[in-house]
Amino acid sequence: MGRQRGPEAERRRPWFVRNMSASRARGATSDPGHGGRRRAWVELLAGRVKRQQLGPEGEQKVRGSAVRLLRSHLNLGDLVLEVDGPPREPLCLRRLIDCDGPGAHTDLSSSLIGSALRDQAARLGVPAAVLSSQVVASGLVQVCEADAGPPPKVLMMPDQRKKLSSLFEIAQNLLAQSMFSRLSFCQELWKVQNSLLLEAVWHLHVQNIVSLQELLESHADSQAVVAWLSRDLRLLCEQTEAPCQHADVARAMLSDFVQMLVLRGFQKNVDVRGTVEPEWMSQVAVAVLERMLASALEALAAGIQEGSAAHKAVSCWFSVFSGHMYRSIISTESPKRFFCHTLTQILTYKPVLKVSDAVQMQREWSFARTPPLLSGLYRRLFVILSPEELVGCLQEVLETREVNWQHVLSCVSTLVICLPDAQQLVNGWVSRLLAHAFESCDLDSMVLAFLVARQAALEGPAAFPSYAAWFQAAFGSARGYHSCSKKALVFLFKFLSDLVPFEAPRYLQVHVLHPPLVPSKYRALLTDYVALARTRLADLKVSIENMGLYEDLSSAGDVTENHGPALLLPFLLNLLFFSVLPAWSQPHRQTSQDVEKAIMVFEHTGKIPAAVLEASIFRRSYYLSHFLPALLTPRVVSTRRRERGAGSAESGVPVGVSPKSCLPSQLPRVPDSRAVLIESLRRAEKIPPSLYSTYRQACSTVREKPEDAASRREVEPSCAEEPLGLLTTALRELRASVTDPTQHDALSAQMAVISEQLRSALGLSEDDSDVEGAPVQLSVRAPELQPWEQRVVDLLLTSFCQNLMAASSVAPPDRQGPWAAHFVRTLCRRRLLPALLSRLCQLLRHQGPSLSASHVVGLAALAVHLGESRSALPEVHVRPPTPARGLPVPELFDILLPCRTQESSALCLKFCTAAISYSLCKFSSQSRDILYSCLSPGLIKKFQFIVFRWFSEARDPPSWEDPASSPWRPLCLPSADWRRAALCLWKQRTSRELLQREGLRLTYRDWLQLELEIQPEVDSLSDTERRDFHQWAIHQHFLPAPSATGGCDGDLEVACATLVDVLMDFCQSSRSYDHSENSDLVVGGCTGNRDIFSRLQEMAADLEQGPAPLGHAAPRGHFLFGVFCRRLQALARGWDVASRLQRQRELLMCKRILLGLPPSVLVGSPRLEQLAAPDCNDFFHLVNSELRNFSHDGALTHDITAHFFRGLLNACSRSRDPSLAADLTLTACQTQCPLLLTSALLWWPHLEPELHHRWRRCSQSPLPAELRRLQEAQHFAASVLSPLAAPSTPGPAWLCAAALHFVIRRAGKESIRQELGQLDGQGEELLVFLFFFSLMGLLSSHLTPQAVGSLKALDVCAEVLGCLQRKRISWLPLFQLTEADAGLGRTLLRLAPDHQVRLLPVAFYSLLSYFDKDALLQEDAFLHVAVNMYLKLVGLFVAGETGAVWTPAHGGELQAQGDPVSLITNARLFLLQSIPRCPKRSFSDVAEVTPTCSPCCLVFKSPSLFTVRVLNTFGKTGTRRPALGLSPGPGCVFGGHWAARAQHTGFLAAAGRECGL
Repeated sequence: MGRQRGPEAERRRPWFVRNMSASRARGATSDPGHGGRRRAWVELLAGRVKRQQLGPEGEQKVRGSAVRLLRSHLNLGDLVLEVDGPPREPLCLRRLIDCDGPGAHTDLSSSLIGSALRDQAARLGVPAAVLSSQVVASGLVQVCEADAGPPPKVLMMPDQRKKLSSLFEIAQNLLAQSMFSRLSFCQELWKVQNSLLLEAVWHLHVQNIVSLQELLESHADSQAVVAWLSRDLRLLCEQTEAPCQHADVARAMLSDFVQMLVLRGFQKNVDVRGTVEPEWMSQVAVAVLERMLASALEALAAGIQEGSAAHKAVSCWFSVFSGHMYRSIISTESPKRFFCHTLTQILTYKPVLKVSDAVQMQREWSFARTPPLLSGLYRRLFVILSPEELVGCLQEVLETREVNWQHVLSCVSTLVICLPDAQQLVNGWVSRLLAHAFESCDLDSMVLAFLVARQAALEGPAAFPSYAAWFQAAFGSARGYHSCSKKALVFLFKFLSDLVPFEAPRYLQVHVLHPPLVPSKYRALLTDYVALARTRLADLKVSIENMGLYEDLSSAGDVTENHGPALLLPFLLNLLFFSVLPAWSQPHRQTSQDVEKAIMVFEHTGKIPAAVLEASIFRRSYYLSHFLPALLTPRVVSTRRRERGAGSAESGVPVGVSPKSCLPSQLPRVPDSRAVLIESLRRAEKIPPSLYSTYRQACSTVREKPEDAASRREVEPSCAEEPLGLLTTALRELRASVTDPTQHDALSAQMAVISEQLRSALGLSEDDSDVEGAPVQLSVRAPELQPWEQRVVDLLLTSFCQNLMAASSVAPPDRQGPWAAHFVRTLCRRRLLPALLSRLCQLLRHQGPSLSASHVVGLAALAVHLGESRSALPEVHVRPPTPARGLPVPELFDILLPCRTQESSALCLKFCTAAISYSLCKFSSQSRDILYSCLSPGLIKKFQFIVFRWFSEARDPPSWEDPASSPWRPLCLPSADWRRAALCLWKQRTSRELLQREGLRLTYRDWLQLELEIQPEVDSLSDTERRDFHQWAIHQHFLPAPSATGGCDGDLEVACATLVDVLMDFCQSSRSYDHSENSDLVVGGCTGNRDIFSRLQEMAADLEQGPAPLGHAAPRGHFLFGVFCRRLQALARGWDVASRLQRQRELLMCKRILLGLPPSVLVGSPRLEQLAAPDCNDFFHLVNSELRNFSHDGALTHDITAHFFRGLLNACSRSRDPSLAADLTLTACQTQCPLLLTSALLWWPHLEPELHHRWRRCSQSPLPAELRRLQEAQHFAASVLSPLAAPSTPGPAWLCAAALHFVIRRAGKESIRQELGQLDGQGEELLVFLFFFSLMGLLSSHLTPQAVGSLKALDVCAEVLGCLQRKRISWLPLFQLTEADAGLGRTLLRLAPDHQVRLLPVAFYSLLSYFDKDALLQEDAFLHVAVNMYLKLVGLFVAGETGAVWTPAHGGELQAQGDPVSLITNARLFLLQSIPRCPKRSFSDVAEVTPTCSPCCLVFKSPSLFTVRVLNTFGKTGTRRPALGLSPGPGCVFGGHWAARAQHTGFLAAAGRECGL
């Protein structure tokens, strides 16, 4: 039976198909002879022929009638829209048309439609192509209108796409038959453009029926085209970001349209600025792109809400500026011109703000305050445009256009933040603007320079110098732009005066405190401006006189005195708090801060700080009335033992303790920094005698009355029994009020009584109720507080716990009234809060197991209410084991409740259960945000962690319980069942909703961090239980979970990478050092749960055994190297000790993790049955970029070297040809990672037996050729030191030289002259490479105290050098190696750490006394090398890097070599002696060195001034000798034989005069 069709489907079928089907059906039913079988159409006709015989005329008549019948009922529009459904029996119509042709079953529909169109066109008298175009256009419109969805829309439904596909097949066939007019088709489409869907236009473009360019060009009205296309593109952006099934189609459409518009609008011969008339299509393309950007910018200016449809549409359009969208465009010029044009449009969009508005508002346009969409657009533009092009575009737009200052300045902020090279470019741009402004008195350039400099300074000193530093650099010296003339000075001060009404106070302060340098005769200009600025500051109620010495004068927080990194951290820590309020609103606090900073500066420099000296002259009011009284406060030191950092180290007054509670004592017998600073100021006459006399008298008084101090200690802080008794009585009355619901209204009055009694008991002042103040310093490891403080705090905590239990016996927490919140606010006094937190630390962290259930419940509720008041509480700076950092008080409990042992985990579970239960019950009727803010996310995650660990039933999917069931009530019972309460809380619906909230859900990373802290020896789980739990957590819980919920999306590699990352973080953190001493080590000397590393080993093994990648795609690198690379890139690069130690520690962690994993991690296995070398590129990169810089004497450590060769042999054993695979890998090592080969040579005596054994296990053949080459190099080196004649070098000369160097070093001989004699005939390269390794050994001996003595290494270098010089072998190229060198030059650089290569100048001039000067002078490269080494040596000295060479460990050995200054002096004299003797051709290459050198010569005033002037002098005397008898200028260092040589050549005299010596 055929497919059943409904009436509607039947009606849509063509009329002739319907008629034939009906006839066939009637024939089938009317033929009983066939038993209901359908008869063919031929049979039916045959029967009819039998019944009616027609003659020729009759047949012709019937044919004519049939044709007329078809023509009268033919509908071309329906005909072209016929779409075949699912596969079925072919229609019998196909047997009637062209049934005899060979293509009867192909292109049947096209043939039929083509015939019908030709026939219809012939009847109408129109071209068939025009009629075809009209019919297809009509069909296209019908398809577009078939969707009954609400307009406007641009995308199609699936059934529409299906019909459109068939229609386009017909159109393509018509095109192939030349029966389709594109122009007529486009004209028909424009008639119905409102019904046209953009997706249909895209399909026309993609299927090459009508391109978008053809369609657009066919319309006469360009404005209408731009409006139509812009409207549809906006709709497309909205629908692209909307959740729908057509997102991929929408993105592809947007990408194709944008690419076409960019290509057509920004071709090379098109000038979009209008200087050349572009073609019509280019105008339309540019106009559409401009309109789209303008609409997006308008939406941003209107303030769209994140997540709204408009926000998504703007985000979608901005995504078209991603560089990957233009990869298909062959030339990058069109996208670059488009991006530049876009940036210009952004900068000039609606320029309504004036310059004065920009001056006032630019702080609001910093990078952090710029809308993320706009800053993201800037960053996308920065990807294609280079920094130079960006600055050039900015400069051009600002010079020629009216601009939107908000966009311009936000672009500057994004530029300096996102591009590392932008600071230098922006600085240069500002300098050019200032130079042009003062040269031509151009006010626009001046305004722009100040705006750009201020905007860049807003982003902090890491991105740009602070405004104060920039202003001083620009105008604070005699070389400033303003110092050229009086006209420039007048112009500057006129400009600054015009800015005064609009200036922010901080800029006026900079101008006043760091004024421009002005000649004395023009001082009136400065005086007038300062008076105007002071008046303006007075109007703004900002006092200059009371400003601190170290006031933050810029948004970036620049510090006036900065003497190195040692001072930076304390300054920043102070600024973190003191910058919250202006200094002039806190005069006492700012003064104390100034005193502390001045003492710090004095400690590190030994000199009176410049800021103090300046204040004593220019700001005497502040200096005499604020700074000196604070500095000269009589010494008062607390008697309680406290850690450094708990208070002021010099004033002696601890944070949070008033002077009343301190024991005054005499001045220290050995003067400290404060006393020495005071004495220095007195000797400099910076302290008035009367004030100093008063200070000494006060100190003497303290020294004479120690007994009175002791008596005061007994009286004042003792908290006498009477105040404590009154406080106890008030607390008891509060308990009665709490348990009586009728007394809730009297709670406020009762709390006021308690507050008063508490103030009396502690001796607090009236203003101590303010909780805001300095951060609380808390030592978690050893919290201490005074006995009287502990008595008061214990009384308060006991009362709180008792009141809570009593109140909970009467009513649940949500009906207990506000007593608990009032009580906690009373505890949060400035004096009491440090003692309270210290006592909580003692109770929870050190005495937790001894706490009763009521104590835990009460302290948990206290923690909840402290979280409720978190906004009013200061931060807590926690001391070891956690690094000192500011923590909100609620997060402190996360540190106080670790989960390392069974006891600590039990306490943590109790506390978390009580805190979560109390908060859910207390705030059940309030906003969820209040509930979440009261709890620490860390505690909520620890609750989930412990429940998962301890309760196997919690690992099953949750079954929701009655939401009314709460575990709070059972917790208040004397015998609380904590396990039952925790499970009850776990299953409660409200708590489950809480635990699933983002930020509170336990993620895989959180679980790893907590599990690493577990100490297995005191864990509640056995080894088997712990392993089962790990397997469940990793493989069943976190691995299959989606990444959005903290899982791994089923990716085992992601799980491993996260584990490695967390493991390294843990080992770097101080938490890993706070475990018991009996814990096993994991990696890096850090203790923790060793089983986690075992899980990593198991997962890494699973990955190694996993399936190979499909197809022929190149295998990806190992995930471990990706983790290592990302972490190492995040570390600061630098040559300072801190950066190097941090990087070395990270690399040590990387290496130990690698050593704990299978060696196949280092060496990827070759693919099965392929003759390919293992993939070692990732490991090679790690060695070359990181491990090399921490290698010693040209070799890695034995462990990592042996691990690599184990992995290599294992990988080769799985190859079809193990020997070939090993040879290919080791051959690649020679060029890509030669350090592995030299490491193998160093450790060859230890490696060789293991390599032989492993190779025999995997192959019966001899060792691979490359391994034998290493073996032969080792034998060659050993034979050189033996009495026998040395054989010829077996392999690369550098490899043999390395082996020989290691053998010489192990032998430790005093002289190797005889051994070097055996190298005759071995080739020059061998000696040159041996000299290189000897140089590295010399530098290693300097840098490593436990290495071979530096004098012995120097002797080896000298003997090798002597051998080279005797054989006339050039060795200078060793000091000219660069990364650009091909071949052996690059190989040698990959054998030495970067810091040793930087120290090559030290090695060069250490061998100065061994140089054959006459031979060197004849070499063309000598002068270039000598000058270059000298300049680099001076640069190393100025940077302080030569100090690592002259360490105290080598002091005795290096006395003969002298200190760095002696080395530089000898090098300078050597150059002065050698330069006159050098041939003239030697000077051709020196010009490359001198302009680029940066270090300052020790004797001369500017970079490379010595070399430049001496060489210039030589150039002057090269062709014309000066007259004899000239003598050096005064102060010249030349003498003795130097003067005689000057008499002979006349050179030194001219050089001395030229250099001004």
